[in-house]
Amino acid sequence: MDSEELAKYWMETAEKDYITMRNLYETGDYHWALFMGHLVLEKLLKACYVKMMEEHAPRVHDLLRLANLCKLEFDDEMADYLDMITTFNINARYPDLKQAFYKKCSQEFADQNITKIEEVRAWLNDVLQMMPEK
Repeated sequence: MDSEELAKYWMETAEKDYITMRNLYETGDYHWALFMGHLVLEKLLKACYVKMMEEHAPRVHDLLRLANLCKLEFDDEMADYLDMITTFNINARYPDLKQAFYKKCSQEFADQNITKIEEVRAWLNDVLQMMPEK
């Protein structure tokens, strides 16, 4: 798969995961919705990486690290969002953290963080649109 096909793969699967995130949110599965939100952003960042570097994205899940590897420009608030959203990946996966995360994921908590995920998603989609085709 060449870099354009790979970037397209990451973007298309990010969109499918976004739909899944919205469906999980609508059914009240807030912790899984936030987990999927992390995946959406991870895949968009990997699409950015592939488009910029013309090579496979690294197998990392840390959103801030991926954004830095992509050499994206962003402010401290965006860096904080990326760091915080990365915790949804860890907290939803590991049994010792999962129960505490599940309890934390009220509708209000989910509302606030889904909004942040959507803001970051919109920013990454804009970044991807502005990248020239190779």
